[in-house]
Amino acid sequence: MTPADLSRTVLHAVHRAVAENALRAPVPARVRVERTRPGGSGDYACAVALQLAGDAGLPALEVARILRERVAAEPGIGRVEITGPGFLSFTLDAPGDSDRAVLDAVREQGSAYGHEGALRDEVLQFHHAREVRAAVTADAVRRLVVSQGARVRISCEEAGEEGEAEWGLLGVTVDAYGTPPVTSPAGPSAPLIPVRPVPAGATARELLERLGPDATRWGLLRPASHDRAPLGDELLVQGEANPLFLVRYAYARTRALTRGAAALGFTAASDAAPAPYESSARPLLDLLADHPRVLLTAARHRAPDRVARQLEAVAHAFFDFHDSCPPLPSGDEKPSAAHRSRLALAEAAGTVLAGGLSLLGISAPAHL
Repeated sequence: MTPADLSRTVLHAVHRAVAENALRAPVPARVRVERTRPGGSGDYACAVALQLAGDAGLPALEVARILRERVAAEPGIGRVEITGPGFLSFTLDAPGDSDRAVLDAVREQGSAYGHEGALRDEVLQFHHAREVRAAVTADAVRRLVVSQGARVRISCEEAGEEGEAEWGLLGVTVDAYGTPPVTSPAGPSAPLIPVRPVPAGATARELLERLGPDATRWGLLRPASHDRAPLGDELLVQGEANPLFLVRYAYARTRALTRGAAALGFTAASDAAPAPYESSARPLLDLLADHPRVLLTAARHRAPDRVARQLEAVAHAFFDFHDSCPPLPSGDEKPSAAHRSRLALAEAAGTVLAGGLSLLGISAPAHL
């Protein structure tokens, strides 16, 4: 069971409790579960009972008891405890099951890992100025919300200096130009959502000539939309001080590991999680498990910068893991089950990095 599975399980329990009239409160759109902090109980924890207590008119501990009854018998959950003022703490059936479930989900879903249907009932229409950062941001937001099931249309103001041809080189498309409203995928009723980041201060042509499409998109999307976008030559530096290089190099390194393993005659384990004693795997596993939540949050808040920061964190955690627990044997060492397991985690990290870069409209080169 992955954290996303557990979140859906708890949300289903809330729906059941409300339907059975055991709980009278609005059902939240989603439920957040987090890895238990050091010293805590269980594998994961959730504060949904505290969130619902006020509307339900019940103490949080009572809400937690109502939900525990409906979650405890679900497959994959070994134990549900109530801790503190009303937190639900979950212990999964067997140690390593959640890690294995995460790696299995990444393997099965590939670059679409984290693409879910939380926004499938939404029809959205974004409108932006004819300016390169606004256009690229609207395009990245479109990719994010579509990954969560929404239907989207983008319109752009007619007036301005930017040219449509240069935007095309940045992977940007616009559905309609002119003054809104513009007919949406479901008719004219979709509310208009303005996309207004701080302007780039340069045209698409200028940025493309100096930085190329990938560095341009990263430079425009990495800062929060209310911050100025640094667009200097540091985006082209081939070193770990450049976050874009770090992320793409981490992905390229995962591909090199797969090629190296093939040359040595072994592949990643398809049924094992990293050994518990390899503590350096924990931060990377937690980031991979949290990736679906990050994508949904970025889509809801129209914030592609959150995806960029997530990819940076994954890249750093990957290199820490790689350096502490090499996925490939060295010298006369023979490939072992540990190497196969480590390779599975490295490949999962590469899949998440490639998928995240794709959502930002940035390429992920296998050689760098």
